[in-house]
Amino acid sequence: MNIYKYAMKMEKDGKNYYRELANKTEDVGLQNILKMLANDEVKHYHIIEQMMKTDVSIELAETDILENAKNIFVKIKGKNLVFDFDLTQVDFYHKAQEMEEKSYKFYMNMSNKAEIESQRKIFLKLAEQEKKHMFLLENLVEFISRPETWVENAEFNHLDDY
Repeated sequence: MNIYKYAMKMEKDGKNYYRELANKTEDVGLQNILKMLANDEVKHYHIIEQMMKTDVSIELAETDILENAKNIFVKIKGKNLVFDFDLTQVDFYHKAQEMEEKSYKFYMNMSNKAEIESQRKIFLKLAEQEKKHMFLLENLVEFISRPETWVENAEFNHLDDY
């Protein structure tokens, strides 16, 4: 399989998985976060598709997903909701983390192999965004597991710096 097609398949699988998770949760805030993740995967898919079709330098826009997710988490926490997630659902989020980690490693590896500088930069940017997704999912798991202590987490207070 062509490396670009493989990357596009990874992004498409990620998009589908996040949409599936969004449909399984009843909380609108969590649905929004999962939909943002799915939308980022769609953007990644299109960037890779462009790279496959042309050698022209492509720009990958910054994502504001961490900032948006932080705002959603704060709103959810303000509602003092009690989440009733079973272990299976938490496992779905852990699986998503693993998918993002796999994508991160893949893009880092591709950046090391890229012979065209513009492509190397795109792969590095994709890796950076996948790392942000990993961090977001880590916070999502922590949030649904222990919502009362989540916002006090020092790491989350520096989410924008990640």
